[in-house]
Amino acid sequence: KKKGSATKAVATKAAAKPAPKKAAATEKAQKVKKSVTKGGFSTRLKKIRTSVIFRRPKTQSVKRQPRYPRKSVPSRPKLDQYKIIKYPLTTESAMKKIEDTNTLVFIVDKRANKPMIRLAVKKLYDITVQKVNTLIRPDGEKKAYVHLASDFDALDVANKIGII
Repeated sequence: KKKGSATKAVATKAAAKPAPKKAAATEKAQKVKKSVTKGGFSTRLKKIRTSVIFRRPKTQSVKRQPRYPRKSVPSRPKLDQYKIIKYPLTTESAMKKIEDTNTLVFIVDKRANKPMIRLAVKKLYDITVQKVNTLIRPDGEKKAYVHLASDFDALDVANKIGII
C-alpha cells in the first residue's frame, strides 16, 4: 500500500507543475481567437487628401537583365571619316579659296554635319579647323568650305593631299 500511495503523490506533483504552462497557453490562444474574430485592425484611419487630383504612386522600376544579347554584333557607325569626306574640289573657285582665304573645299556626305566634318578633316589630314561652312548644291551633293587655323597653310595641305 505504501508503494502505491507514493506513486500517486509523485503523479500529483508532476501534474501540478505543467498547470501554469497550460494556463499561459490557453490565455495566448484566447488572445489569438479574439484577434482573428475581431480582425487585425480595429479602427483604420482614412488618409486625408489635400488635392482633388489623384497622383498614381511611383512603383519600383527594375533595370533589365537580359538572359542573352539581342544583337550578336554591335553596329558600326554609318559615317566614319572616310565616308564623311568624299573628295576635295579642284575647280578654279576652289583653288582661289585655297590661295586667298586659307580654305579647303570638299564634297562631303549629305548626312554629315559641321562638327562631324571638322573632326573628319582633323583625323585625316592632322590639321586644326577654324570654321566650317556648308551648302547643298543643286545636284544634291553637300559642299563644305573648311577654313583652316592661322598656323596651317591651305596651299601646303593641298599639296600634301594631292590637289595641286
